[in-house]
Amino acid sequence: MSSSNSGKRTRGLSRRLEALAHTITRFTGSTVGFALALGTIVVWGVTGPLFYFSDTWQLVINTGTTIVTF
Repeated sequence: MSSSNSGKRTRGLSRRLEALAHTITRFTGSTVGFALALGTIVVWGVTGPLFYFSDTWQLVINTGTTIVTF
């Protein structure tokens, strides 16, 4: 395998990752993305009493928001 093929593959992968990042950014900044996030928080909050506001219940939202932020 020549180095020019490797470079072409890297550029192709880079373009695909850039397109994916752009699509995800566009979605998360959309009305639908905001509504999903808000709905998730509301459902999580409403289920608090059901799970007695346990550590695991809190960990679910903390883990989710960390993953989304990353």
